[in-house]
Amino acid sequence: MSNIRIFKSNNLLQNIIASLTVSFVALSLGAAFGILSGRGAFAGMISAAVIASITSLFGGTRIQCSGPTGPITAVTAVLVAFAQDEILSKVPFANPDHFVNITIFLMAFLLVVFGLLRLGKFITYIPNVVISGFMNGIAVIIWIDQIKKLFGNTTRFEGSFWLNLLLAVASASLVFIFPLITRKFMPRYASLLSATFITIIILTVIAFSFNFNVEKVQLTTSLHSFSDFTALIVAQWPSNWSWTIISLAIPFAIQLSILAYLDTLMTSLVIDKMTKEKTKPNKELIAQGIATGAVAMIGGIPGAQATIRSVLMVKEKATMRLAGVLVGVFALIEMVLLQDAISLIPQAVFSGILIKVGYDVFDWLPLRLYLKELFKKPSVLLHQFFSRHDDEKIFITNREIIFIIGTALITILWNLNYAVAIFTILFYLHNKLLNKKNPMRDLKPIAETESFADEI
Repeated sequence: MSNIRIFKSNNLLQNIIASLTVSFVALSLGAAFGILSGRGAFAGMISAAVIASITSLFGGTRIQCSGPTGPITAVTAVLVAFAQDEILSKVPFANPDHFVNITIFLMAFLLVVFGLLRLGKFITYIPNVVISGFMNGIAVIIWIDQIKKLFGNTTRFEGSFWLNLLLAVASASLVFIFPLITRKFMPRYASLLSATFITIIILTVIAFSFNFNVEKVQLTTSLHSFSDFTALIVAQWPSNWSWTIISLAIPFAIQLSILAYLDTLMTSLVIDKMTKEKTKPNKELIAQGIATGAVAMIGGIPGAQATIRSVLMVKEKATMRLAGVLVGVFALIEMVLLQDAISLIPQAVFSGILIKVGYDVFDWLPLRLYLKELFKKPSVLLHQFFSRHDDEKIFITNREIIFIIGTALITILWNLNYAVAIFTILFYLHNKLLNKKNPMRDLKPIAETESFADEI
């Protein structure tokens, strides 16, 4: 009996340590995504805490960490910009923040409906070349947004242009290089050290020590007591639910809910492969819907099951559902205790981190393999433009790269939902009408490969 108790206590401690480690990553990325969304660092951080706890408690993936993600935040930024720039011209006296919250409530409702209607199984019907394309499109959108903040005329960070640029470059470089250094020189502790968190600390200390003239993170809201939390809910609860506002919100809600569906269930496939367990997709969608509704009540930003954070949970040897719940609890505690320190962080540091996020979102594997074959056998690829490769060593064909690029371009220039719908239809029409004998091979995005999990 004593051995059993020791095992249980060690297992619990292991899960607590894993939760604490991932909470710093979740809080750091939450702040970055909050800034990217236009709702601020506070909104991103509190959303990271709330979403992580709720989805871990009720979700269909037992070991996971959900929260704001790059793709969903990029679309949320478009929603927030619409609310701030256009909603008053369409609905006089409307509250822009409340419009965003109504949209997120509708998104939450749709996710719950997806789960109740058992639509989780349809993730397998979306072609992976289309998923790869929209991942790339979202990555480019994130990069464009950061370029505007660093180089734009009206959107540029306040303070010294060169210092902001220096911090952004240094931030992006550190989050890329730091994991390589730790894996080489400190492999035992590599997984315990968050490159994002360490980068924020180092560059904030440097900027503060030398009194850099750069724009800092502004926490427009703060939590010091339970009354602050209840006041936040009261302030963020929408008072105008008119049909005009709802009709304007529905297109954004549909786009966000579909993206959350894809983001969540694609990540669950990765985690299932690592843990040898099987996600209950409909239960997971309902949990994501509940969490999304919760962040709408507090003026937060929506999210999904997050690949990097979920993989990190598994690699930290989390074995209990409690681990994911504690990620949110620890993140909330850290957020309350570190509010003064957070206001010292330069905004440009998060730009560098988001550039790395865009890199992580981008599906590099198809492009890398295509270019490798293009330089190796250019004549073969040109010859095979309208036919299937018989050589299985060639991973991607010309037609597959066209689907990926086409989906990415429509995602960037027009609309994510249209991109996914159009190229999914084209994919099946192509296979049914033009390529009956040799259907186009479906391409696994990097998020579904073992190498992706190994790289994190």
